[in-house]
Amino acid sequence: MNLSKILYILFVVCSFFLYACGEGNNNGQSNMSNARTTMDVIHERTSIREYTQRKVSREDLETLVRAGMAAPSAMNKQPWQFIVIDDTEILAKIGEQLATSKMVKGAPAAILVCGDLRKAGEGWLAEYWIQDCSAASQNILLAITEMGMGSVWTSIYPAESRLKFITELLDLPEHIIPLNVIPVGYPTKNNPPKDKWKPENVHWNIW
Repeated sequence: MNLSKILYILFVVCSFFLYACGEGNNNGQSNMSNARTTMDVIHERTSIREYTQRKVSREDLETLVRAGMAAPSAMNKQPWQFIVIDDTEILAKIGEQLATSKMVKGAPAAILVCGDLRKAGEGWLAEYWIQDCSAASQNILLAITEMGMGSVWTSIYPAESRLKFITELLDLPEHIIPLNVIPVGYPTKNNPPKDKWKPENVHWNIW
């Protein structure tokens, strides 16, 4: 087989591959060109409170926790612990007892983000666990959006009654402080994200 025939065959194969990648797209572009960017996911994220009964796999839940652990933390202390809940009885108890987390009852799973004071810094530095676990929570929320699911941040800390209930329900040790519980599920409907851009909240160089 001469070189010209080989080049022709390669051309046909490449053309078929490019066509296959673009098939099904209305504009004929490849799937790669239509992939969402990080900025897209940030602006698509919105609070979802109603979920279908479709299960969330433990593999996907682990993926979400991995995203949480990828967050930055002060002095790289990583003062967090995560409790992944897919037990329907526990989810129901949380939803029934905590008014601010009632949507947890209807979710197939939830992730409790906690601060671990044994991993935190000394003195006032210990308070950084709040920022660190908040960064981890945001990573989880964005990862949920990217994976086509829905969620909402429901706070536990610093409400004493919520802290007491979650601590007793999940048998948390004294050095573990629950920050929030994030229900995870597939939304029953797609809520459009809110446009929160307010230029009056931006200041350049000085107030």
